[in-house]
Amino acid sequence: MNTDRKARWAVRQSALPTVVRPCPDCSGTRHRPSGRIRVNANGKLLDVWLLLSCAACDRTSKVPVHERVQVSSLKPARLVAYENNEPAVVRELTMSASLAAKNGYRLDWTGAWALETRTPLYALDDPAPLKVLVSFELPAPVRVERLLMLGLGISRTAVRRMVADGRVHLPLAPDAKAHQDFELTIDGPGSVDAAKHSKLLGAPADVRTGLSHVGLHDAPQQLSRLATAGA
Repeated sequence: MNTDRKARWAVRQSALPTVVRPCPDCSGTRHRPSGRIRVNANGKLLDVWLLLSCAACDRTSKVPVHERVQVSSLKPARLVAYENNEPAVVRELTMSASLAAKNGYRLDWTGAWALETRTPLYALDDPAPLKVLVSFELPAPVRVERLLMLGLGISRTAVRRMVADGRVHLPLAPDAKAHQDFELTIDGPGSVDAAKHSKLLGAPADVRTGLSHVGLHDAPQQLSRLATAGA
């Protein structure tokens, strides 16, 4: 029996998260990064702010990144990146959960990520376990059952049934939010019942049934698709 069936799902960035906090000038609460970082020097001390724009009134507001820090405490390359508004640093600061917690706002990841699935060529009637590596390109917290729904192309009810039946093996609860790489295993249809039956009869479980009910319902071919979704 083939035991090397593997697939990879990747949570890719499709946009930056929205910063949710009250705007001083209007009733809006949603802010987007302006793409700019402000650096203010006062002698040997520095203030660094990430600049945001209110989505409703376009007012610019500041998020403190460093306050009254010694110039020597920052690496020269980091300071240059701040001064040049490097996109990679703006991205890093915008997605920073610690910066959000420090400044009392939350990040809304809705529409900021998409799931890319890559399923190699496997016979759909093979009941051997399929191992799936889920990797994260960004620290978006995504419910595990949501990943399964998108990755397998099935409903929430179907996902919960598969988990309850023991066909999906997870390192964390289905309703938990993951933001780091993890691996899960999906058993083919009939494999769980066959295993139980073999224990009762003392016979090997080698039952061949279709994998289409797992949600891998595409024709046997190399599959790569991008499923956009909210967090």
